[in-house]
Amino acid sequence: MPCELILALDVPTREAAAPLLRQLRGSVRWVKIGLQLFTAYGPDYVRAVAGDGYDVFLDLKLHDIPNTVARAVDSLNALPVGMLTVHACGGREMLEAAQKQARPGLLLLGVTVLTSMDAQGLAQTGVSGAPQAQVSRLANLAVASGLKGLVCSPLEVALLRSELPAGTRLVTPGIRPSGEAGSDDQKRVMTPAAAARAGSTHIVVGRPILQASDPAAAARAIAQELEATP
Repeated sequence: MPCELILALDVPTREAAAPLLRQLRGSVRWVKIGLQLFTAYGPDYVRAVAGDGYDVFLDLKLHDIPNTVARAVDSLNALPVGMLTVHACGGREMLEAAQKQARPGLLLLGVTVLTSMDAQGLAQTGVSGAPQAQVSRLANLAVASGLKGLVCSPLEVALLRSELPAGTRLVTPGIRPSGEAGSDDQKRVMTPAAAARAGSTHIVVGRPILQASDPAAAARAIAQELEATP
């Protein structure tokens, strides 16, 4: 399946987001709303972004006891959201409860290992071994629990493609366009074309678009790179 671009709308206020969304209309289909904007403005902001014609990926990384997460998913079903994240490390019972509550058309994505974490960071949480091993473990758990999609770094996509059903959606942050300097707080990164070739179905890009002198042109360049990838 073709790989799609998701804009990570990681800005502090809706006033900062508004001109970006105006500029990017028609250049980006998916917008990811994370904890910062959702905490500040709540469900009404999700409705506003969807009302502007965008498909919304709500990145809340739900992680709590099964009943609490299930009720949260049920509450979020009313929002115009196409994707929603839950932490795969919440365990099978939590994942199954969340999936059972998700309305048709809402893709639950199991978050495996954050792209800001490396082996040292994992070890500090009591998980030994390479990130790839933990990603594989959590990804297989999420799929066995009924989830149809995952969030992972692009470096684990090829591994998961060899282990998981072909239709599994793989959403990958940690994307830096060719020639982009630095990786910011991401530690496991890849270019858009490389992620698409590895098997990502969606890539998440924030600062390389948000901080560009022409955000729409930056988004179109990434989309064209994806389209040209065999």
